[in-house]
Amino acid sequence: MAKVENIKGDKAPRLPKPDWIRVKAPTSPEYFATRKLMRDLSLNTVCEEAACPNIGQCWAKGHATVMILGDTCTRACAFCNVKTGKPNTVDPREPGHLATAVAELGLSHVVITSVDRDDLADGGADQFVKCIAAIRARAPGTTIEVLTPDFLRKPGAMEAVARAGPDVFNHNLETVPRLYPTIRPGARYFHSLRLLDRVKELDEAMFTKSGLMVGLGEELREVHQVMDDLRAANVDFLTIGQYLQPTPRHATVARFVTPDEFAGLEKMAYGKGFLLVSASPLTRSSYFAGDDFARLRAAREDRLGAAREDRLGAARGDRLDAQ
Repeated sequence: MAKVENIKGDKAPRLPKPDWIRVKAPTSPEYFATRKLMRDLSLNTVCEEAACPNIGQCWAKGHATVMILGDTCTRACAFCNVKTGKPNTVDPREPGHLATAVAELGLSHVVITSVDRDDLADGGADQFVKCIAAIRARAPGTTIEVLTPDFLRKPGAMEAVARAGPDVFNHNLETVPRLYPTIRPGARYFHSLRLLDRVKELDEAMFTKSGLMVGLGEELREVHQVMDDLRAANVDFLTIGQYLQPTPRHATVARFVTPDEFAGLEKMAYGKGFLLVSASPLTRSSYFAGDDFARLRAAREDRLGAAREDRLGAARGDRLDAQ
């Protein structure tokens, strides 16, 4: 991966999309039914706000990542299509509406994310907690994944969300540290890393997850270092996808990473010890998250089973040596 400096609003020409990155426009009845339900309940989705390329495929199966705390972010990241400005007040009906949507869609797994709310004393953590509680009450069989902001300078916010007991705590690093000043200027790499590490300190059994975009000008060695940093924080699941420029105002695509290169990244990540890795051009943090959660649990069971066998084998060897 070549080093290419990339800033928001630059005038570099847009690269044509290769065939492997193209997707069809959504047309299924299930897609339109999911969209209608979100409209009826006044819910926002990151699928729409962030212009996700997988929206047709996911919504056709009733999978939607709900974005709480409004549709307006207090930050202006160079990669993100969510609008920036002064957010509205927090909607007290939102947790109930979300729980209704989960129940009506019959979701086995739901992903809850949000805009950054630097204007709120807790960064919106209390709304996450209320949404988790509402879903637990209305759809107790549904597993819950949160994809949180970084809660920068919001003491106790992350801890409140973690203690609410989501099944997966996801927070995306997004890119390599060198690119933070231009791509994610309102965030701090090591703060985000520490957030993920702290979740494991609070609950070692909780699955943690993070995601990266590639194609922004990062170098391969930098991606490998981020993998090492995430493993040092005991993160279980890593997603890696191709950055796509949502509008000409956003950071340009430095290059399109090939499917073979994604396969190499996946192999490297598994070699570093992640329980689960999803790496492909169209991978996004919430892409088929329910299916991935089932794979994640199975991977942990397999690893625990292998560890038990290793311990039993060592014990048998010790007994034979003693004889």
